[in-house]
Amino acid sequence: MKVIPVILCGGAGTRLWPLSRELYPKQLLALVNEYSLLQNTVTRCDGHAEVTSPILVCNEEHRFLVAEQLREVAIVPSSIILEPEGRNTAPAVALAAHEVLKHEDDAILVVLPSDHVIKQTDVFLDALTRAIDLAKTDALVTFGVVPDKPETGYGYIRKGPAVEDAYRVDKFVEKPDQVTAIEFFQSGLYLWNSGMFVFKASVFLKELAKQKPDMAAAMTKATSRSKSDLDFTRVDAEAFCASASDSIDYAVMEHTTKAIVVPLDAGWNDIGSWDALWEISEKDKNDNTLVGDVVVSGVENSFLWSEHRLVSVIGLKDVVVVETADAVMVASLDQAQNVKAVVNHLKEEGREERTFHRKVYRPWGYYEGLDAGPAYQVKRLSVNPGASLSLQLHHHRAEHWVVVNGIATVTVGEKVFNLNKNESCYIPTETRHRLQNLTEMAVEIVEVQSGSYLGEDDIVRFDDNYGR
Repeated sequence: MKVIPVILCGGAGTRLWPLSRELYPKQLLALVNEYSLLQNTVTRCDGHAEVTSPILVCNEEHRFLVAEQLREVAIVPSSIILEPEGRNTAPAVALAAHEVLKHEDDAILVVLPSDHVIKQTDVFLDALTRAIDLAKTDALVTFGVVPDKPETGYGYIRKGPAVEDAYRVDKFVEKPDQVTAIEFFQSGLYLWNSGMFVFKASVFLKELAKQKPDMAAAMTKATSRSKSDLDFTRVDAEAFCASASDSIDYAVMEHTTKAIVVPLDAGWNDIGSWDALWEISEKDKNDNTLVGDVVVSGVENSFLWSEHRLVSVIGLKDVVVVETADAVMVASLDQAQNVKAVVNHLKEEGREERTFHRKVYRPWGYYEGLDAGPAYQVKRLSVNPGASLSLQLHHHRAEHWVVVNGIATVTVGEKVFNLNKNESCYIPTETRHRLQNLTEMAVEIVEVQSGSYLGEDDIVRFDDNYGR
């Protein structure tokens, strides 16, 4: 029986703003080593003899970023399933289970969020072996992290009777207050709820149908109408969105009689906030984590991250400072989890800093905002070798392209021509145009936009290599 990782790539990671943003969330960031959290997750199971190619479940906006990050670490997924909208983990895993059963009689799914850190991979793989063996007996297995302190930021699992090297689940418990967390920690009866699961695809779907029949029916319908699009699997959007949103915990695990928890003590952390990242990061003699161009004096117990500029901090303790190209966040370390309130404020104000970084990645490369003002903005575009933007037009803006590196192949109206370095062209409004890179080196251009409206939604596409 195959063992297939199911990597869940949804979530916005708002508590790690301004690094994590809606269109470039924390699972795509390299926060603990040179690899992103997603890349660390997909490679974590490589050392297990039974594990095969993963299935990933992600949303529409992240699909090309996810595919590119897999390519960078030489992982070929068996499928990348696109969710039309976020519906939490239970529907997402149901999609993966149905996809598996189209090609296999059955398989064991290893459900892993893509944004966790596990420092001791060998310990995790040992626990995974125990979980797989239990799942073969039709158990629904979860991992319970052995707590090293009272913690109010996690849900808990109370251990029931022992089953080999694991325990039956007595009950799931919501995030406790501080007094209750201390009681849980001292009792030795409770584990942190990791949100990771191991079970047969068929067993999970049967339990979902038993506990949440409407959701199960919606996912069956959504996957029966799925279709391939490039390297992705698209499910029926109408059927999928008809489902309620619910987690695996609430939908299945809290109600089933088959739940078993395997203890895990492997340096797990869900990096749910800046203080959590500080806790697991390397520190200097003053307990500071310093990343990037940072200069400090008289600073203790702090997390300081610079991406673009020199950041200097003097005479502070217990603070978080995070600098990006377009935003700086400063917080007390013990209030770092409240950054979500800032993100909500940005959403209410319609600020792009909630959604985008200044550098925005696209399947053809990226663009980066350089300057903007009334009725104009300036961007730098980098187009990958062999890549092409869509054939498009804009109703409200004209564009002026200047090639600063490489050779660009340009379509303007009925004309197709090459632009070399230091050459330029003008694209009027209502004119079909396209930018292509037919060479083996990146093409960089500076784009000057002018017009009454400069939003990214002022694009009419006629042809696109990426199915947008």
